[in-house]
Amino acid sequence: MSEVVRLYRYKSLLSASRAVSAHSLMTTLEVSRATLRRDIAKLRDQLHVPIEFNRELGGYQLVQDPSACELPGLWFSQQELLALVTIQQLLEQLEPGLLGVKLKPLQARLAQLMKQHGLTSQDIAKRIRIVHAGKRQGATKSFELIAAATMAGQRLKIWHMNRQNGITTEREVSPQRLVHYRDNWYLDAWCHLRDDVRSFSIDAISRLEVLDEEAKDITAKAIDQALGTGYGIFSGSPKGWAKLRFTPERARWVAGECWHAQQESAFEEDGSYVLSFPYADDRELVGDIMRFGADVQVLGPAALRTRVQKGLLAAVAGYL
Repeated sequence: MSEVVRLYRYKSLLSASRAVSAHSLMTTLEVSRATLRRDIAKLRDQLHVPIEFNRELGGYQLVQDPSACELPGLWFSQQELLALVTIQQLLEQLEPGLLGVKLKPLQARLAQLMKQHGLTSQDIAKRIRIVHAGKRQGATKSFELIAAATMAGQRLKIWHMNRQNGITTEREVSPQRLVHYRDNWYLDAWCHLRDDVRSFSIDAISRLEVLDEEAKDITAKAIDQALGTGYGIFSGSPKGWAKLRFTPERARWVAGECWHAQQESAFEEDGSYVLSFPYADDRELVGDIMRFGADVQVLGPAALRTRVQKGLLAAVAGYL
């Protein structure tokens, strides 16, 4: 263990308990009593770490909040460093085109710290795999402009395509927040054309302009009321409660899933799982129900049951 790494280890050991005996420090750090004394002196005199020996407790301790006495650099343990590298790798795989360049300085610093901890042989990239399902490719430049305008509170002029009818409309919007949902990015914004809160798929924005005008500010509560009460990415006030019954076999998976923040659920005697939740727009919901095939049954409302029934019959017709 290098001296730098060893000195960093002192804080984690001293922060973990009220006092640590000299014997415990020597055993854990594998140092002699002479080395321990030199380390303590260096931490006190050169690095100004407030370490004192408490005779009543019979050990060394930090005499102030551990977070207030930092060594130059970072107090990362091996486990904490691995966690940071893992997060960095996840971000790179999540959006490599958006974040890769920005993460280069952090990547270099983490690589240096890993080397100090003897972790150079570990290839983090080979240990983490992210599977993207249904991810749509969007323009990196557009995302960066939208993100910058959202953070700066500037209005945008966007040309957004409605996938349901294929029509692209020009709108002026006041961006409120970015949402990453099911591997795709969305912009929650106040739409000045509709005079209401709307959610826009960023990959469906073909063109945009950042306006030199301050965005209208909408409270988080108002946004959640407009967008958070529906099902999935679709907004609107709930028009009904979906009630679904899953087979005992499928219940083993679905019972651990959150479909909606206000969902209600219960198991039946045969092991079937009944799930209920509000929804405003059934387009996404119908697709989610149909992917379970014979393992789910729509109990209500009647309109939703009919939509799913027609969808399944149409799907069967395609194989006749």
